[in-house]
Amino acid sequence: MRFSKRMDNLAPYLFAEAERKIAEKRAAGVDVISLGIGDPDLPTPQYIVDEMRRQVADPANDRYPSNWGCAEYAEAAASFYKRRFGADVDPKREFMALLGAKEGLAHICFSMLDPGDLALVPDPGYPVYAGASILAGADVRYLPLRPENGFLPDLDAVSEEDARRAKVLFIGYPNNPTGAVVEDDFFTRVVAFAKKHDIAVVHDNAYSELTYDGYVAPSFLATPGAKDVGVEFFSFSKPFNMTGWRTGFAVGNHEMLEHLWRLKTNMDSGMFDALQKTSAFILNGSWDFVHEMCAVYARRRDLLADALTSVGMKVPRIKGTIYMWIPVPDGYTSGSFCDHVLEQAAVVITPGRGYGPAGEGFVRLSLTTPDDRIAEAVDRIERSLKL
Repeated sequence: MRFSKRMDNLAPYLFAEAERKIAEKRAAGVDVISLGIGDPDLPTPQYIVDEMRRQVADPANDRYPSNWGCAEYAEAAASFYKRRFGADVDPKREFMALLGAKEGLAHICFSMLDPGDLALVPDPGYPVYAGASILAGADVRYLPLRPENGFLPDLDAVSEEDARRAKVLFIGYPNNPTGAVVEDDFFTRVVAFAKKHDIAVVHDNAYSELTYDGYVAPSFLATPGAKDVGVEFFSFSKPFNMTGWRTGFAVGNHEMLEHLWRLKTNMDSGMFDALQKTSAFILNGSWDFVHEMCAVYARRRDLLADALTSVGMKVPRIKGTIYMWIPVPDGYTSGSFCDHVLEQAAVVITPGRGYGPAGEGFVRLSLTTPDDRIAEAVDRIERSLKL
């Protein structure tokens, strides 16, 4: 068989490899604890499941949906953005339903990038930013996210040549994998940079609702001029424990969304109307469940931080996301530490290098594991380090 050459430069998806390792260990009878993949362990709240059942039973939802998204969903998203972020969104021109934010992030690369174009990608960063850009035939320039810069990219360090070539800049705060948050005028500087160099901005806003210690995450779209240069993707997956439902939306620049719509009409048939209407129901409803999940994750964060600090590891306390980005102990690389923990403790964590070259020296731990299993995992890691 002959396959597409575009696959030659594409590494296996990071979490697919993690799933393979977990399956191998469990098949051998090993009790594996996974702190790797960020898949919530708690169920979708019952009131959302009940609403979805009601919508699925309505035959009016059985027909082909609109690729843009139904009016009810668009209006709910616009109302939510105004209420939550103070950002104005035109539901008729600046909204698009997505089959999860990951799908939108991947497809926008194909609607924005040609072979030989340049994408500016945070390093470390969510692997889809670079992977989909490579699949589209574009070159990738990594923008290092370093602790001394608060894990924000240094836009002033982008060379004139790269700024001239670049078509798309990916950002995402609260940040996966580092847990970093935006606390200054960073979004304002992004807008100015994008306007100066005619670069489209894609902001991955998957974790804005999962924050701690009083921190409230802003929206890129609330920044003056943001809609002139970019779009923002919102996801229900993590705040509502809905990773399998694949629902989200994009809001922002109409021209970017129109090109994404043209691509998607040739790739999929839109989101099931029952799911769109359930998503609208969520946006218009109570946010109490999300606040409860924030309390759960803050407790787990503290449990992990306290335990790992006690064995000599440096553990920053994140203000957002469901991940902890931790420097590996002396004498290890990110890969060798993950291998050690897997083989000696039967605990899965994710190597930082999987998120980009600057991720070397770090590991990512997910908080999506029950408290007792987190405590057991930390105890195993502690014992493994004493071997």
